[in-house]
Amino acid sequence: MKINKNSEIKEIEVTMEGVNETRKKVLIGPDDGSKNIIMRYFIISPGGYTPRHNHNYEHLVKIERGRGIVANGNGNKAEVSEGYSVFVEANEIHQFQNPFEKNFEFLCIIPNPDKR
Repeated sequence: MKINKNSEIKEIEVTMEGVNETRKKVLIGPDDGSKNIIMRYFIISPGGYTPRHNHNYEHLVKIERGRGIVANGNGNKAEVSEGYSVFVEANEIHQFQNPFEKNFEFLCIIPNPDKR
């Protein structure tokens, strides 16, 4: 068993193309012995967003703090906040946006892409 204290995990700036004002923490991942599942924590600052993208695996998102927008490939947008969960299907185009005044924070759980 491995137990991590989330507040002690270093935040990493997400620097890929199409990203603005987004950081993440890998709460549990391969470095902790988890071979198949990765749990990440994202923090999107006001005005920030993740890339509009897709990938060949599904993932689960649980909103922890603040509120934000989830957009899909058809241009549909939904506002989400604490108490909401999101399921993103494999190959579904999606993006998380924060047009609001406070941080938008969420857990994102994915299969290990290296194991697929």
